[in-house]
Amino acid sequence: MTTRLVFVCLLASFCAQSASPYPGKTPDTAANRNLQRYWDLRSAEVSASGSLDSIKTAADWTSQQNEARRQLREMLGLDPLPARTDLKQVITGELKGDGFRVEKLHFQSMPGLYVTANLYLPDRKIEKPLPTILYVCGHGGVKKDGISFGNKTSYHHHGIWFAHHDYACLIIDTLQLGEIEGEHHGTYNLNKWWWMARGYTSAGVEAWNCMRALDYLETRPEVDAKRFGVTGRSGGGAYSWWIAALDERIAAAAPTAGITTLKNHVADGCVEGHCDCMFMVNTYRWDFDRVAALVAPRPLLIVNTDKDPIFPIDGVFHLYQSTRRLYDLLGKEGNIGLQVAEGPHKDLQPLNTGAFHWFERFLKGADPMATTDEAAKKSLQPEQLKVFAELPADQHNTKIDREFVPLAKPSTEPPSQGEWSHQRDAWMQALKDKAFRAWPTNAGAVSPRLVETINKDGVTMSAYDFTSQEPFQLRLFIVHREGLKPDELDLIALHVLDDEGWQSFASEYSSRFAKLFDGAVSAKSDDAAFESEKKMFAAQKWAMGYIAPRGVGLTAWTGDAKPQTQRLRRFYLLGETKDSTQVWDIRRAVQAVRSLAGFDKTKLWLASGGTMAVNTLYASLFEDNIARLDLNAPSTSHMDGPVYLNVLRYLDIPQAAAMAAERTKVIIYAKEKRPWDYLTKTAEKLGWSKNVQLRDLPPEQ
Repeated sequence: MTTRLVFVCLLASFCAQSASPYPGKTPDTAANRNLQRYWDLRSAEVSASGSLDSIKTAADWTSQQNEARRQLREMLGLDPLPARTDLKQVITGELKGDGFRVEKLHFQSMPGLYVTANLYLPDRKIEKPLPTILYVCGHGGVKKDGISFGNKTSYHHHGIWFAHHDYACLIIDTLQLGEIEGEHHGTYNLNKWWWMARGYTSAGVEAWNCMRALDYLETRPEVDAKRFGVTGRSGGGAYSWWIAALDERIAAAAPTAGITTLKNHVADGCVEGHCDCMFMVNTYRWDFDRVAALVAPRPLLIVNTDKDPIFPIDGVFHLYQSTRRLYDLLGKEGNIGLQVAEGPHKDLQPLNTGAFHWFERFLKGADPMATTDEAAKKSLQPEQLKVFAELPADQHNTKIDREFVPLAKPSTEPPSQGEWSHQRDAWMQALKDKAFRAWPTNAGAVSPRLVETINKDGVTMSAYDFTSQEPFQLRLFIVHREGLKPDELDLIALHVLDDEGWQSFASEYSSRFAKLFDGAVSAKSDDAAFESEKKMFAAQKWAMGYIAPRGVGLTAWTGDAKPQTQRLRRFYLLGETKDSTQVWDIRRAVQAVRSLAGFDKTKLWLASGGTMAVNTLYASLFEDNIARLDLNAPSTSHMDGPVYLNVLRYLDIPQAAAMAAERTKVIIYAKEKRPWDYLTKTAEKLGWSKNVQLRDLPPEQ
């Protein structure tokens, strides 16, 4: 049987399949078009506030540069930086080629997090330290018979070129596609949305591994630590940006095909061709020129092709112009360059020679007019470059996503009143700053507009439309006994609907009130549920309200699984999540109810189920005068959803429930009571026990 060598270049393969890097079916519906309008508006908003446009003088930038670098570390899960533990470096072998030699080695960037690498050196006596390139790999993994040789083998020709030209060059494997195969694709196709809740991105691991690679290189006598350069393409281009922005030991950088604008990623959809290693958790809502700015004023060459669908040239050129303006303000315009070659998303020789020329100039002081035309050529087999004979049993690479960013560890013991007040305020501030930072700051009044009121079978239903956030208009339904006036109501219970809740609501009411559902009548009519509700209305002076946050009900986005996944990813590039925007919608729905004539002082309950119940819980923390929460089978941890950026770095759902119980009555219907111990014990100790009830779920649930 013939052994087959498989080269896996993920991003390039996506580009070859379709004009869309992540093909999938997306119907042309009003709701889908409205969502695209949202991407356009929000990416423009973030670009206006999170780009370099506000920098007018050199002093503007130098005054905020340190804080910007700290923010980037935080968004990569690196603030505070992990401990610089013993690298435990091991050289496992060496080979010689024509004019070069290669050391095969590994080190641990933190205990158990292995980095496999090849160090290329000139095959001669090295009399003085050499300029040194850290080469970071794109998605070019190589496998044979199920064994990974690492993506370092795909790019070995770069190492040979640098060794031939009197450089040291360390090529490091990435977390994914290395000899130990970790994961870059948490949100891309594995539904690990908890990465966002933990504030984790695989980009942070790559950035840290690059930092520790520089630490290792500083131990080598052949290396001139004052002349570090970094380059790499595609994913390696992105990691070149991370390390050059974060670590000023990098003296010159030439990232290739690793960055473009937020507009390209979100509004134009380029995010669909990228895994999570390309992105920070965008808590502070940056456009990507702020990453580029952190390299200034050090020499920076931005390298790209003109027909790259996942790093479009219009975005690359815009980013270059923006960053070049900053270099000009700093008096260093000569330190920034743009190298564009004709072609698609590939490792092309014109790109390579541009980067080689850059390092010759800025790491060796070569004549700026000198040319460097020698091509980088492959001459080694993957087996020759393999580091491990056997993979280490103590590796953490395959589980680092659960370890890299520390979780908050709220005490299981109930706090004292003083401790509680301090902790509650800290949690609320963290939610505002780190999880819900993207909420609109000047939303204005809700001002719901009456669509129509219809009386049917002794029941009155009114529908009101309101703008939650441009361009999303949501519909609020109010239902009560016919003839009952708002000022006669004892309470209104606002039901926050998820997809299942919407289907139940529509089956109960849409056939009788089809006009208020825009004609979208449920295929199933639940007459028994309607009659039960009608009896309740006859017996009680109650109204039921119903709201479906964006993405549910009348605003539901349609399409197959792939585009639906990629929609969720666009949210986090904007510094939010779908769930956090739904919390905002629930807040606006509460405000809409309160703004209706006669409803401003009516007792208000909120009710919801599943993960939407947790969204409702969090919304209640930001709105006053909510008398009661009814939460049916809510999630007990954000590891299971809903997802808000960074939330697990500060608190989890039981702690949020305790904050709510201080303000309102909280009734939770749950299969298990133990996960809610923090809530019940805190309520008991601080005197809120009457505000907390844990009830059994109905048998059918």
